[in-house]
Amino acid sequence: LRAQYEALAARNLQAAEDWYRARCARLHERAARSQEAVRASRREAGECRRQLQARLAEMESLRGAHQSLERQLQELEERHSAEAAGLQDTIVQLEDDLRNTKNEMARHLREYQDLLNVKMALDIEIAAYRKLLEGEETLFSTGSVSLSALNPLPNPTYSFQPKGFSSST
Repeated sequence: LRAQYEALAARNLQAAEDWYRARCARLHERAARSQEAVRASRREAGECRRQLQARLAEMESLRGAHQSLERQLQELEERHSAEAAGLQDTIVQLEDDLRNTKNEMARHLREYQDLLNVKMALDIEIAAYRKLLEGEETLFSTGSVSLSALNPLPNPTYSFQPKGFSSST
């Protein structure tokens, strides 16, 4: 009986050891797979961390570029506003110059018209004097008019003064 118990105990011990070894082998296998999974997860987490850092660095770089572009845009807008104000001042100045030039041209045109009127009056007077001179020549040639009749004034002077003509022009 003892031998049977010992044989049964040895078989049970062998079975327990086989079960234990099988169980340990499965656990070791599972542990190895789990460790590989953990390593893969760590690698993946590290890769994700690197990607995150790269994206953060890229985001910071883009943020800096954005701020730089915003500053450039603001500077361009300020420069454009200053140029527009300068051009507006130039336009106002040119319009004033144009207005002054038009006024000056109008003044010159009035002066020219006055001078033209004086010229026409002088031309008329010269024509009248020519006619008088031609008439006197015919009278001298006929001999019927005396010198005192030709010159009724003791001291003749020219006193023509046209309308609108002033000494300042």
